[in-house]
Amino acid sequence: MVNNMKTLILIPAYNEAKNIVQTVTTLKAECPDIDYVIVNDGSKDETALLCRENNLNLLDLPINLGLAGAFQLGMQYAFKHGYDAVLQFDGDGQHKPEYIAELCNTLSDNDCDIVIGSRFLDGKKSFSGRMVGSSFLSFLILIVSRVKITDPTSGMRLYNKKLINEFAWNPNYDPEPDTLAYLMRTGVKVKEVAVTMKEREHGESYLNFTAALKYMLRTSISILFIQWFRKRGLTK
Repeated sequence: MVNNMKTLILIPAYNEAKNIVQTVTTLKAECPDIDYVIVNDGSKDETALLCRENNLNLLDLPINLGLAGAFQLGMQYAFKHGYDAVLQFDGDGQHKPEYIAELCNTLSDNDCDIVIGSRFLDGKKSFSGRMVGSSFLSFLILIVSRVKITDPTSGMRLYNKKLINEFAWNPNYDPEPDTLAYLMRTGVKVKEVAVTMKEREHGESYLNFTAALKYMLRTSISILFIQWFRKRGLTK
């Protein structure tokens, strides 16, 4: 608990057998008072087995639903257990627990609904495909929402209680830049906190070059066109 805010660290995991135990070990060492849950998204490796052997808090999906499905299950868990905030946290060890307190303090001390851990808030980093892609999506989000954020692809995002409810029960709510753009356009307030992230030590990102191009095309179309046909509302 940070600032009397009951916070859950939500860790979606797919084929993270080489990373998940160390990720949680580091998290528990630096933030021993904050709860966490791992959502194993139908991994084909030993992710679930290692979680059980190490007595890690686990929700185990029998099939791969993708990030949206795993994230929604984690949000439903948070809703049912009465959490005030949920922090999305990668299972590959790239996110640093040292920033959790600042993210939580920013959410509790400001009139905002989401706090993003931004890699680019303090200025653009060295040229990379990731930086270019993030800058392009930031530009598209600025067009549709009139709000500038520097790192829309960051997976380190803290959500307040209102959004736990929305993500838990509404369909088509995935933790991606197009949903972020839609929420900002409909009045959700976002703050950013400057963070650094580590490089993945084991395994490979699912976003290879071809997948990254498809992701950018799909997300751009969604931000510019599809989001205008969505309707926001709570089901619970």
